[in-house]
Amino acid sequence: METLRDRVAIVTGSGRGIGRATVLKLASLGARVVINDVDEEPAREVEQIVRDQGGEAVVALGNVVRPEDANAIVQVALQEYGRLDILVNNAGITRDAMIHRMTDEEYDMVMDVVLRGTFNCTRAAAGYFRRAAKRDRERGLRIHRKIVNVTSIAGIHGAVGNANYAAAKAGVIGLTKAAARELAPFLVNVNAVAPGFIETRLTAARDETASSKFGIPAAVRDRILEQMPFGRAGTPEDVAHAIAFLASPEADFITAQVLQIDGGLEFINVVG
Repeated sequence: METLRDRVAIVTGSGRGIGRATVLKLASLGARVVINDVDEEPAREVEQIVRDQGGEAVVALGNVVRPEDANAIVQVALQEYGRLDILVNNAGITRDAMIHRMTDEEYDMVMDVVLRGTFNCTRAAAGYFRRAAKRDRERGLRIHRKIVNVTSIAGIHGAVGNANYAAAKAGVIGLTKAAARELAPFLVNVNAVAPGFIETRLTAARDETASSKFGIPAAVRDRILEQMPFGRAGTPEDVAHAIAFLASPEADFITAQVLQIDGGLEFINVVG
């Protein structure tokens, strides 16, 4: 059942992981999707998968940290498809370190991508959403539009070695609730999903051959998995299903909520 037929969605940071799974899920439900990433190759791969499966997608490269790029991503949706109905703010990054060792660069980079990037894209879409709602009212229509932000259980409960990430994700929750209040008169639902331990490159086991920018120590990863209530980590698809629900008409009366997708794992205090 194509519950998102004729809807247009933007998914930031969607070349890999949760973003990729979200693009494929929304496209499978009939949405036309703008795939955003800073890396062209994975973005093009996702675009091709969508097209091979009979869907519609276009790539909009850009860094959400830059306001001009956020504005340009929204313009791609409007130019290519003539409308925008769904914004999924998924772009994120980690730079893990204990507080006493964290550098200004590590702190600023995560805050910029996770929080400022979410703000930039929300601001870029909000102007269009407001104008579209006013036009709808003049025509006697009530059309809901959706913003779904990707936060984290780290932003709710904190996490050892993730002060920058936890602070940024907590900020996303505050931004979600503020935007929900501001945009409700324009029938824009603003919600967030808070994933727990999900299988992505950010949670992959890091060994001597892995890049220091991604992943976690193998011993830490093993300890987390041992405590998972369902005996497994979450998958990007687990998160994508929840995002698709919040983006769908079935969630038209839900706003300002944070849905934890953690398999019952709310908080683990694991020191790496």
